[in-house]
Amino acid sequence: MVVRKLFTEQLNDLHQHLLEMGVLANEAIVKAVKSLVERDEALAKRVISEDKAINNMELSLEQRSFELIALQQPVGADLRKIVTVMKASSDLERIGDHAVSIAKTTVILGESKVVRPIPEIPEMGAIVKKMLHDVLNAYLAEDADFAREIAARDNKVDHLHRVVYQKCISFMQEDPEHLEDISHLLLVAQYLERIGDYITNVSEWIVYLKSGEIEELNQ
Repeated sequence: MVVRKLFTEQLNDLHQHLLEMGVLANEAIVKAVKSLVERDEALAKRVISEDKAINNMELSLEQRSFELIALQQPVGADLRKIVTVMKASSDLERIGDHAVSIAKTTVILGESKVVRPIPEIPEMGAIVKKMLHDVLNAYLAEDADFAREIAARDNKVDHLHRVVYQKCISFMQEDPEHLEDISHLLLVAQYLERIGDYITNVSEWIVYLKSGEIEELNQ
């Protein structure tokens, strides 16, 4: 009984730290997109420096998960919970990496002026921010149906990515002087599209947590 209680406490601690990691990743998205829209280089550099905390949390969660598996040899639902933590933390770490890439774009662009604004980029940022916020709640509630609904929103992110691509190609043709700047914005849209994909991955792990089956969402 004592061993089981300790295992439950350790498992709950893993869950709590995964949620904290998710909050940090979401804050990174918000700050990175804001730094780009407002050309705030100081904020961008904060995103870059704060990414170390996200990376360290992912490494810690992975190590502690392996230790729990080795020492407790969990099966069934308990094992799925630990696997979900490991897999989801890896996706969150990659989300943080893409937020850093957006922040680095802010630094690269500096004061240069792009021909026209591309409102779809902050719109993509707002959607993935909400998706990540909601997927953390779905994880907390172990709500597979909610996770599926969140994953379906990635269709909108994919659509906006295509819109940005078409706009950027047009801008490049109309004003080749700003080709390099516009290409950086195209990459930002790609980073946000990938963030949507990683959130979809987290949704899939929530479904796995409940059912024990890998279900590909939003294909």
